Amino acid sequence: MAGMGFRNAIEVETAPLAALGLVGGYLTAKESGIRPLGGVVLAAAGVYAGRTWLAKKGPAVTAGLTALYVGGFGASHPLAKKIGAWPSVLTVAAASAAASYLLVDRD
Repeated sequence: MAGMGFRNAIEVETAPLAALGLVGGYLTAKESGIRPLGGVVLAAAGVYAGRTWLAKKGPAVTAGLTALYVGGFGASHPLAKKIGAWPSVLTVAAASAAASYLLVDRD
């Protein structure tokens, strides 16, 4: 893997990462039947987005967006009992992506 690296944190768009982490984590867990594997996808996207949140906006915004991201994951479970799994996941993914865009990406 020599020569492979991460993009500069300042250049990364985080809204798609937030959505990808939540949707991709759910899809990975659902299709593989291995819930922790979905958690790996969720965590990887969150950490990658988080480094940009921190680089661009500092610890306070990073803490808020992280709370929304992780809270959205937690909230999607009871919400799924009311509106269904996919609508729930898409709702929390949209909320996290929108916040990431408004607070970090649109600058």
